[in-house]
Amino acid sequence: MRVAVVDIGTNTTRLLIADVDAASGSVHELLRRSEVTRLGDGVDAGGALSEQASERVFRRLDEFAAAIAEHRCEANLAVLTSAVRDAANGREFASRVRADYGLDARVLSGDEEAQLTFLGAMSSRPAPVEPTVVIDIGGGSTEFVVGVGRSAGFHTSLPVGVVRMSERHIHSDPPAPAELQELARDVRQTLLEGLPESERARVRQGIAVAGTATSAASIDQELDPYDPERVHGYRLLLGTVELLLARLAEMDEAQRRAVVGLNPDRAPTIVAGMIVLGEAMRVFGIEQVEVSEHDILYGGALRLAGLG
Repeated sequence: MRVAVVDIGTNTTRLLIADVDAASGSVHELLRRSEVTRLGDGVDAGGALSEQASERVFRRLDEFAAAIAEHRCEANLAVLTSAVRDAANGREFASRVRADYGLDARVLSGDEEAQLTFLGAMSSRPAPVEPTVVIDIGGGSTEFVVGVGRSAGFHTSLPVGVVRMSERHIHSDPPAPAELQELARDVRQTLLEGLPESERARVRQGIAVAGTATSAASIDQELDPYDPERVHGYRLLLGTVELLLARLAEMDEAQRRAVVGLNPDRAPTIVAGMIVLGEAMRVFGIEQVEVSEHDILYGGALRLAGLG
């Protein structure tokens, strides 16, 4: 079954077109695109999606709709996450996505987002036999799902996304040490309050998906151009995350844009992302995570094919 999944996130707008084998559950990518559109700019402070940010997304959707039509997809799904569900005008935005682009646009709850993320992360890999946490750091929120095998158990969405945290705490370029310390304290407190100690204690390993984790793997390997095959499955150590944070936090944005392995459009938020990832690993007591290219896009594809 040929499907298209669009992820309209707080920081990025992404497309996956794939053939899904319902018998085996395999996902064969035909096309994958990702653009930093920063839909969530200003939502944390102002409470609404701006016209400029919305237009950036709509320009990408013009391109995505043409690609979906060209590939003759049998079904499609657009998942709208933190920025849209938090914004006062999010419902109107979703309605336009449905009407103008022919997409089955759904504003996901944090729980739904977490479930689809876990489904995607578990695809095409051996089912874990020990409690595993999937960490999905987004622009407005971070999803945590703890599960064993193919079954997701505890899951939650916490408001510690990279755009939200950057706008709230980072006002200098490069960031001031006090700003970084306050950002880390904010993240740590939110995680400790939102993640029950009983769930944190049982986790034995972690999988990290989405842009912060994949960027860290790419920077650590100095990939130019980006190579998803070398990123997928990469083992990222907590010590490496700390070293990357220290290195990136000393740079101004222009210098970060030149870092080998980093998409320049992620330069404004990557420091906050490294803090969120490091704090998450500490809270769960894990020294490394496996980086995965399979995330909510794969989960959406499998769900369209009737799996999961």
